[in-house]
Amino acid sequence: MDSAHSRVPELHRFTLPNGLRVLLAPDPSTPVVAVAVHVDVGFRSEPQGRTGFAHLFEHLMFQGSESLEKLAHFRHVQGSGGVFNGSTHQDYTDYFEVLPAAALERALFLEADRLRAPRLTEENLRNQVDVVKEEIRLNVLSRPYGGFPWILLPPVLYDTFPNAHNGYGDFSELEQATLDDAASFFDSYYAPGNAVLTVAGDLSVDDATALIEKHFGDIPERPVPKRPSFAEPVLGSERRHTVPDAYAPLPALALGYRLPDPATDLDGYLAHALLGSVLTDGEAARLQERLVYGEGIVTDISAGCGLFGSPLDARDPDTFTVTAVHPPAVDPERVVRAVDEELDRLATGGPEAGELARISARWSASLYHEQDRVMSRMLALGARELLYGRAELAVELPGRLAEVTPAQVAEAAGRLRGQGRAVLVVEPTAADSSVDGSVGGTDDTTGGDAGAQDARDEQ
Repeated sequence: MDSAHSRVPELHRFTLPNGLRVLLAPDPSTPVVAVAVHVDVGFRSEPQGRTGFAHLFEHLMFQGSESLEKLAHFRHVQGSGGVFNGSTHQDYTDYFEVLPAAALERALFLEADRLRAPRLTEENLRNQVDVVKEEIRLNVLSRPYGGFPWILLPPVLYDTFPNAHNGYGDFSELEQATLDDAASFFDSYYAPGNAVLTVAGDLSVDDATALIEKHFGDIPERPVPKRPSFAEPVLGSERRHTVPDAYAPLPALALGYRLPDPATDLDGYLAHALLGSVLTDGEAARLQERLVYGEGIVTDISAGCGLFGSPLDARDPDTFTVTAVHPPAVDPERVVRAVDEELDRLATGGPEAGELARISARWSASLYHEQDRVMSRMLALGARELLYGRAELAVELPGRLAEVTPAQVAEAAGRLRGQGRAVLVVEPTAADSSVDGSVGGTDDTTGGDAGAQDARDEQ
């Protein structure tokens, strides 16, 4: 079978004089091309007092550009039989589309045009502030478990504004955003040297290079912002917080721990990823077997790396989470104790070799299936190139996970038990929840459903 995972992809890199980094991944087995621009700015980089601005700016990038009126981008892509989207993450924002291979130049023109000069107007800004506010209402304020855990857990686990605030934003801060704010944000973060252009699919390297130079080469070079460190000390104790939820049918809880830095300890990070799967991935996973099918004290439980459930999607600091939903009669402390007991067992004895092999095989199958889709493969390559400087990580991941040993997973379990953590408890309540831009009960005003904060239906 000739599929994306049966071979290492051919990767070509070059950098334009204006600083734009380019990654080409030709694959003649697919009849389409996928184009993405990953910009090195996420909601951890947005300015204090402007929560939600990175996501708001993602919306603005879909409102027309230097040469195209509003909605023209949509018409050009959809008229070519293509699809497109954008999303805001902790440490990057991406814009991407997939079109028939013959439409490569169209895709490159569209992405270059808005990277050169998006159409920033007062009308567009006010319109998109309203769109984002409605997104917050739908995805957080009027939804069971809205913002759980990605909005509600960080302010318990972290102390600094970049790590603790939420990326959907506070209503009043969104409303106070100005065109000067938007222009400053664009000038600061959307410089060509602060982005990676990834093109994958049925392409000629020489032809694609010439087209990229034609459309992106004349974008003026601008200073690239120095990315600050967002590092914080690992907690030495446990922190707890309880929030009411007027829409939640059952209580829930989340545990948050700090992960190793994948840039300096990738094996340790991946051991935590497999630890999460040993605990909750599949009916035979330890917490699933014990708490769902055995004791029956939770209705749902999951564990893993990343606030959005995707490993290697953020720089340090990153978060290991355990989330559970349980019946009202169950004391949340009983669930917490069970998690601690299973972590202690794993720290002492580690997983069985067969148990870990089964989990690794499941991971590999899922990752291989993902890489067979040109859009997923292109986005993974671009994100790893931007975050870690090595797109190859996206392809090496199944093999790296297969090399993790039971002893490394045991060490990961012991590491979690040896550090402080955040414990977030969600309590259902029939109390009135006013829609004022804050999530009831938290110390942080906020927003939404990240990772996949997109612009697909924002017109």
